[in-house]
Amino acid sequence: MQIKPSINRLGEKAILLQWDFNIAPENLNWLLSIKQILQKHVIESKVQIINTYNSLLMTYNCSIENIYNDFNALKSYDFTGISYEDFKGKLYKLPVCYDVEFGLDLDELARRNSLTASEIIHLHTQPVYTLYFMGFLPGFLYLGGMKERLKISRKKEPRTSVLKGAVGIAENQTGIYPNSSPAGWQIIGNCPVELFNAHTENPCPFKAGDQIQFYSVSKQEYDKIKQQIKAGKYILKPESHA
Repeated sequence: MQIKPSINRLGEKAILLQWDFNIAPENLNWLLSIKQILQKHVIESKVQIINTYNSLLMTYNCSIENIYNDFNALKSYDFTGISYEDFKGKLYKLPVCYDVEFGLDLDELARRNSLTASEIIHLHTQPVYTLYFMGFLPGFLYLGGMKERLKISRKKEPRTSVLKGAVGIAENQTGIYPNSSPAGWQIIGNCPVELFNAHTENPCPFKAGDQIQFYSVSKQEYDKIKQQIKAGKYILKPESHA
């Protein structure tokens, strides 16, 4: 695994640290450990640090001089002495309806990967996924750990809009669209749970390192959950780890 990142200024108020490693839980743990160390011991200024699969973006709300100071500190920092912690996050189980009304690309996935709809649902609900980061849209969950048999490329022509809660697959990752938006991922279902609400104290309950497992619900069960959410009676709670 590459230890020393490439470090570059990104405009006048950001620094980007990039590593060359694969999507894997142990690499995420190492990345989150670095993020924690930088926040506590290396960076003097208040800074927002956001991780992706293999990078950390540090965004400042201060003068460019402070960025230069931190940039030089990062360039000389010894990353080889960092040992990673096991950031075992919370486990959430999310309902997904794979009904034909929502599974816009189920047939395409089944045809291209020689699977039945039932096999797709089984393979998609079996893993416990790792949440690597959120991006693209506030609350969009990038989940790793999907079964190789479900791997499929993005759509050649993205849709102009998909429903809020659309569950998609792109290459070896799966995710949920927290709001209606354009979408280039292959859509196989819909999750009725609210993933992001800007009007609440904690707009998004998830964080990098959390685990997600899907379970299949019927259209009737899906509608019932939607009604509970509308009435304020549905509460998403983390599960106990086995």
